[in-house]
Amino acid sequence: MNTSMKTTPRYQSRSFRTKIKKVLVSLILLAGSLVILSPVLWMVSTSLKTPGEIAQFPPSFLPDKFQWNNYIEAWNTAPFTRWALNTLFITVCVVIGSVLVNSLVAYGFAKIRFRGKNILFVIVLSTMLIPGFVLLIPQYMLFSKIGWVNTYLPLIVPAFLGNAFFIFLLRQFFMTLPNEMIEAAKIDGANHFQIWWKIAMPLMKPAIITIAIFSFNGAWNDFLGPLLYINDENLYTLQIGLQTFKGTVQTQWHYLMAASVLVLLPVVLIFFFFQKYFIEGANITSGTKG
Repeated sequence: MNTSMKTTPRYQSRSFRTKIKKVLVSLILLAGSLVILSPVLWMVSTSLKTPGEIAQFPPSFLPDKFQWNNYIEAWNTAPFTRWALNTLFITVCVVIGSVLVNSLVAYGFAKIRFRGKNILFVIVLSTMLIPGFVLLIPQYMLFSKIGWVNTYLPLIVPAFLGNAFFIFLLRQFFMTLPNEMIEAAKIDGANHFQIWWKIAMPLMKPAIITIAIFSFNGAWNDFLGPLLYINDENLYTLQIGLQTFKGTVQTQWHYLMAASVLVLLPVVLIFFFFQKYFIEGANITSGTKG
């Protein structure tokens, strides 16, 4: 009697099908990444070209000779060092305000019992339904009357007044903290402010870094705010400074793209070094992980 077992072809095996699926998924993700990154790659390519190469048709992706001096010349064309320091100052203040105020408010909604807490939290969340552009004119009129126009205060102070999305995100993290930990700290004589600062905040590192990255990205790339409130060239930010390369007759595209790459670089580096915490922080269920 023939007892030999019938062998399954390799292409029909489960492991082979799994490998094929992984390869297909990787190819799809790679194609999608190239589509998404194509504007950035074209910006970098344009920053290394001469004006003649930029204007030629059909366009070429790679320059004949890399013009690395475009970056130096673009940076020296205008006081970009001063504008970079201005932008950094505003961004740091916004990040500090966003992290401290929103985390404190979120802790209160998550761990402190008081009358009307749920109603107040719903009101806070409902502010996300108001488009930001609706508030531009009232805010400008308010800041103009109190003399804040042409200062950094309209760009910094709102960060210390809370953000509904940040409060919601941090509240979800604080909700994951065991109530027994809070009660034990109270028994040891700690008040809520001490519990928030010494116990809750260190455990919320992924969430805090996530909020910091969002705040950094928003403040660093803010164009409309400085455009509305800043009139003095010495107070310009980088996003406003980039407009110096755009003239009424001609735009210096090679310098504009070179300066844009330099302005984009800090955002890319921030995400690259903190992507682990950002990905972990984006997952609300990971709030108790170190």
